[in-house]
Amino acid sequence: MSNQAILVTGAAGFIGFHVARQLLLEGRYVVGLDNLNSYYDPALKLSRLNILRKDPRFNFLQVDLAERSAIAALFAEHRFTKVVHLAAQAGVRYSIEHPHTYVDANLEGFLNVLEGCRQNRCDHLIYASSSSVYGANAHGPSSVEDKTDRPISLYAATKKANELMAHSYSHLYQIPVTGLRFFTIYGPWMRPDMAIYLFTNAVAEGKPIKLFNHGKMRRDFTHINDVTHVISKLVDRAPRGDGGQAPARVYNVGNHKPEELLHVVELIEKELGRTGVKEMLPMQPGDVLETFADVGNLMRDMGFRPETSIEDGIRDFVAWYRGHHKV
Repeated sequence: MSNQAILVTGAAGFIGFHVARQLLLEGRYVVGLDNLNSYYDPALKLSRLNILRKDPRFNFLQVDLAERSAIAALFAEHRFTKVVHLAAQAGVRYSIEHPHTYVDANLEGFLNVLEGCRQNRCDHLIYASSSSVYGANAHGPSSVEDKTDRPISLYAATKKANELMAHSYSHLYQIPVTGLRFFTIYGPWMRPDMAIYLFTNAVAEGKPIKLFNHGKMRRDFTHINDVTHVISKLVDRAPRGDGGQAPARVYNVGNHKPEELLHVVELIEKELGRTGVKEMLPMQPGDVLETFADVGNLMRDMGFRPETSIEDGIRDFVAWYRGHHKV
């Protein structure tokens, strides 16, 4: 195993934390970067970081990706050969109220990462895209071959822009890049603004569960363990630019099985042993009715098999929630 450190951006975030921890478990060295912003309670980010810091092969830096000179200096110092870029300003609804935040983090920040990879001959950049790039596509499952030129939120537009930026750098400079369109990732240590966390919190505290479109929505919920295992495999599997093509690829990362939100709420109620109060609300701007991932190419190329059922995944999350919140 190489002593060359892997850069994980957003290392104090939900997916970044799990990916960094998995890489450390495999004996790798990790440089974790995060700006620890206050989009949600930074205490949760610090709790994740405290776990990572127990491993001597983990080195943390609090830096904002939009700080061009700081990112350039970081890349020049470490000359990362592998980068897992998971930092971003997340959230569809938040992007409607705070658009400039998304340009700073998701566009400027990503450009600085691409420039760092270009200047220092990175062997493989893995970056986070999102199922939101599919917009309001009515059919399912969503395939990476589908058109993605009609985003319905600024967040989605920035993620599509990331894919285009990555492809252009891959084409111009032969940087191997892999984009991952994540479909509703959940599990222990997840963000508190995500649906499963919000539902669990509401049931536990006896508050109303807000169900948009009267609960008639389906999501391709994907457990974090399935995600981290495939990312750790991908790190050493850089795409090749065969036949004059850019060494660039995009995969869906999903469970390939949409679940009704009401069914998910029922599972949470069962695990907590209490019934929630349901508040039925209309559809929200920027939301979609269903997400459903076609993961055929990831299965073919990487042997990807989502192994966590929604029942097991919810049990796992609620057990973590009880322990973390002492419920």
